[in-house]
Amino acid sequence: QVQLVESGGGLVQAGESLRLSCAASGRTFSSRDMAWFRQAPGKEREFVAAISWSGRRTYYTESVKGRFTGSRDNDKKMVYLQMISLKPEDTAVYYCAARGINDYVTPANYDNNRDYEFWGQGTQVTVSS
Repeated sequence: QVQLVESGGGLVQAGESLRLSCAASGRTFSSRDMAWFRQAPGKEREFVAAISWSGRRTYYTESVKGRFTGSRDNDKKMVYLQMISLKPEDTAVYYCAARGINDYVTPANYDNNRDYEFWGQGTQVTVSS
């Protein structure tokens, strides 16, 4: 079992930065690939970034490449999403998600939300123009 708690959201202006954090509980965290998703009002939840269990492999949706960076600290059981050059279209609730043990992200599956087993409650990011 894994519990995930996101934090770090807020209201910022376009061009500013935020760092989201996801605190995980459970002894299996370091064996799980992780991801960030987001959901804007009236839209479906969409993939943002995935981070492998080691942190060495990352995947990003095209719209955030070069602006968002996913990372993790397995000793602290934390996952991060550093966001720079934020745009109004980045406004959404951001969710942290964990895959099953040894269910690794690949180029074929990293963005499928049905493949993620545990989810946090989300943190709101609002970017004003």
